[in-house]
Amino acid sequence: MSNLVFLVLGASVLALAFAFFFFKQMMKEDEGTDTMKKIALHVRKGAMAYLKQQYKIVGIVFVVLAVIFAVMAVFGLQNSWVPFAFLTGGFFSGLAGFFGMKTATYASARTANAAQKSLDKGLKVAFRSGAVMGLTVVGLALLDISAWYIILNIFVKEADAAHKLIFITTTMLTFGMGASTQALFARVGGGIYTKAADVGADLVGKVEAGIPEDDPRNPATIADNVGDNVGDVAGMGADLYESYAGSILATAALGASAFAGSAEFQEKAVIAPMLIASIGVVLSLIGIFLVKTKEGATMKELLRALGRGVNVSAFLITIATFVILYVMGFENWLGISFSVVSGLVAGIIIGQATEYYTSQSYKPTQKVAESSSTGPATVIISGLGLGMLSTAIPVITVGVAIVMAYLCANGFQLAFSAKALSEGLYGIGIAAVGMLSTLGITLATDAYGPIADNAGGNAEMSGLGEEVRKRTDALDALGNTTAATGKGFAIGSAALTALALLASYVEEIKIALIRIGEKLPNGLEPAKASLIDFMDAYSVNLMNPVVLVGVFVGAMMAFLFCGLTMNAVGRAAQKMVEEVRRQFREIAGIMEGKAEPDYARCVAISTKGAQHEMLLPSILAIAIPIVVGVVLGVAGVMGLLIGGLSCGFVLAVFMANAGGAWDNAKKYIEEGNFGGKGSDNHKATVVGDTVGDPFKDTSGPSLNILIKLMSMVSIVMVGLTVVFHLM
Repeated sequence: MSNLVFLVLGASVLALAFAFFFFKQMMKEDEGTDTMKKIALHVRKGAMAYLKQQYKIVGIVFVVLAVIFAVMAVFGLQNSWVPFAFLTGGFFSGLAGFFGMKTATYASARTANAAQKSLDKGLKVAFRSGAVMGLTVVGLALLDISAWYIILNIFVKEADAAHKLIFITTTMLTFGMGASTQALFARVGGGIYTKAADVGADLVGKVEAGIPEDDPRNPATIADNVGDNVGDVAGMGADLYESYAGSILATAALGASAFAGSAEFQEKAVIAPMLIASIGVVLSLIGIFLVKTKEGATMKELLRALGRGVNVSAFLITIATFVILYVMGFENWLGISFSVVSGLVAGIIIGQATEYYTSQSYKPTQKVAESSSTGPATVIISGLGLGMLSTAIPVITVGVAIVMAYLCANGFQLAFSAKALSEGLYGIGIAAVGMLSTLGITLATDAYGPIADNAGGNAEMSGLGEEVRKRTDALDALGNTTAATGKGFAIGSAALTALALLASYVEEIKIALIRIGEKLPNGLEPAKASLIDFMDAYSVNLMNPVVLVGVFVGAMMAFLFCGLTMNAVGRAAQKMVEEVRRQFREIAGIMEGKAEPDYARCVAISTKGAQHEMLLPSILAIAIPIVVGVVLGVAGVMGLLIGGLSCGFVLAVFMANAGGAWDNAKKYIEEGNFGGKGSDNHKATVVGDTVGDPFKDTSGPSLNILIKLMSMVSIVMVGLTVVFHLM
């Protein structure tokens, strides 16, 4: 076992140490007045109550799945380490979300109070609190990966060193299913929660009652603030945890296979993605300390302040990658380095494109705001059109990144040979690692958003001065854009990671056949068969109707999943609207500010609705790949994963960008354009924003987990798929 893995372990400890440092630094800040503290406490209690309830339900699902994997292991359909790996993946994913949300709920009031001093002070408190989320995610992921690598190296006894590494990496890959399962529940449940509250608060408060956003008279406003934390902090954290871990693990598995013929390079190929991610931790820290701004900064200046930190980190990681791969002695170190660069550049381009289409500083979103002069219908049409147009740049970017990563890694071998294919797929996997290598800081910019949003709500409900509210509004608007950028980044990384997982699925078939002592359908020995041999043996080609059926089912899953989650938000929001109307009608003195609304009742409605509604789509995401595997076999599963990936990626970009544009079009009018707050134009954009809420915060972001979870489930259940079709 290489001692380099201990550098990965050290990087994880460094990330967690700085996360703790930033948390303690934030806790030293003053939380403000008694009113500010009271509001923050309401939000904190609601968020923790929701998370506790969610973890109970998810815990039951995890126990059931772990028992199923244990039974499969007893019958030789899975190796005995998988149930434990699965549980640790889910545990660390949930832990990352918990720490991030705990920090966010303590940071919001402190950010609002810091904004009383200066815009820069408010930005630093919010951003470094968001950095706790980013550093916790990368720290726990690297801790889990390095610990499992060390443990399996000690306890796995294989006569052949090359086969041992393939066994270890494919086993580690299965803990990604635990992370994906936890992430899906966190994303779907949190998304339903936050949007049910948001829609109720907006429709009744802003449109019907004509009171400002986050007005303390609105019963749904606390639930709305709780939702920002459970959806956009805990949910996003768990989402990117599994992308980050999945990309590293899939690349390690591909490296073990691609370089199996070289004892010298095989372990280096496994360790390389871990080392690139580890150096990314150190260089992300440098970027975090570079984020600062001046008083009265415009939106573009605020975006540049965050962009400076991300871009400096990305530039330094690019240089470090070349050095790492050269020092490790890779024969094609230059080509593989450029594969990493292609992923990094793709992530930056997708982020910039998302910013262009969703920020109110640019024409597309301003055009959506302008369309409000003819009512909400044209706002919705304009936003839908913008969302569809916005898919072009991310799709082309990912396409170019895939081709470049593939060709750079295999030395520009255009011939479709087994060696060229394996090395090229390794390049695609390491490109995903490159895209996510800056996650420590990119997730900080994302988690910053809900903290700033909650700070604005706290400032409004606490009656802080107009100047403070102006600063928190600027931070909030910036947060909307960074959140949209973060979603685009998460979706792009999901596409590359899912492609790497697709190749890893074939490696898992090989391991399953070796475990049960069977040959390929064409009679070849699985240990000696190449990736191309597996494709031929299972007839994975576009002329096979089974593959085409799988593609259609995968594409359908993206729309089915969105439909279920959109309707779930609609039903939960309807209950919230009815409750807010009831309180306005029945509790005397609310509108005059003489009586306090029943905030707890609205929090309870959102919690119950989210817990109930998240089960069906989440269970379907796990069950469909198993059913397809049993009914259609390996070829059908490959089709399912390709259809889900291609359709899910484009649909997710469309939904995230359309929703972000609607949100910021509303913000653009609230800044005083086209009539300002309270105007008919404003009311029209509020309706657009309400439609966009489940687009950008529930259905869209959940799709990138769906495409990865279907891959992970297929990988873990491959033993069942193979054995069933041998009968």
